[in-house]
Amino acid sequence: MKTEITELLGIEYPVIQGGMAWVAECHLAAAVSNAGGLGLIAAAAAPAEWVREQIRKTRELTDKPFGVNIMLMSPEADEVAKVIVEEGVKVVTTGAGNPEKYMAAWKETGVKVIPVIASVALARRMERCGADAVVAEGTEAGGHIGEITTMALVPQVVDAVKIPVIAAGGIADGRGMAAAFMLGAKGIQMGTVFAASKESVIHENYKNSILKAKDIDSRVTGRSTGHPIRVLRNDMVRKYLELEQNGADFEEMEKLTLGSLRRAVQEGDAKNGSLMAGQIAGLVKEERSCSDIITDTVKKAEQLMGVSVNE
Repeated sequence: MKTEITELLGIEYPVIQGGMAWVAECHLAAAVSNAGGLGLIAAAAAPAEWVREQIRKTRELTDKPFGVNIMLMSPEADEVAKVIVEEGVKVVTTGAGNPEKYMAAWKETGVKVIPVIASVALARRMERCGADAVVAEGTEAGGHIGEITTMALVPQVVDAVKIPVIAAGGIADGRGMAAAFMLGAKGIQMGTVFAASKESVIHENYKNSILKAKDIDSRVTGRSTGHPIRVLRNDMVRKYLELEQNGADFEEMEKLTLGSLRRAVQEGDAKNGSLMAGQIAGLVKEERSCSDIITDTVKKAEQLMGVSVNE
């Protein structure tokens, strides 16, 4: 399956793994890359040296292309941006900010830069500052989200920019991939389905929460603070939404969620941890290998479209 994205990134299939904080580390990134997609290491707010270590470990596990996702609002962002150059990483996806100040250094060393965007205006701005492609992520996605649905966002971004568009949010199988291509995307990004994969290092309690989720089990917290996050409902989410409804101050809500993603991923706290997952979680019913996920997704998409993408 060849598209502008496979050509740009040197990968077999136009499938990118989401840069999920605490979830997307060397083992998952390598498994996705070995399966023909593009695996990502999520830098999140981690120290730059941890990111360097993860890059080197990933290289021990795969000789295929992989990348790093940088959360630009992280206090470590400047140092991580330098590590990207020093370690010769060839693909970077960015979120929560504008990567413009890093563009010159990245471009000089041949880094492909793919910002995650949630609006047409931001997509256009990223194209102007030199982005090689954009990930148009709809509100169906897990974690930090915008407000526009994937179905509405992707075609508008496709019409607005000349660089390739990767669709994300609410995609977990070949049906979603085929729909994304019909909307004009040249690739897809998936997160939730990879979080529940066999190679994912998240705690079994977190993984089982995804596998058992129903279509109505996700909630959005943080709208009142301007930082909406989609998670699976649990005790913490119910408490948080009550605080929001009652007009609690930011500090009180922040105290409730501090360290909650780590508690979910590492400690398996499914009641008071942050179980970030997309609305598509209800479609993810079994733990599969990254290879099976990608192969099945691509095969089904090609069947639905009645033709290979490169034809």
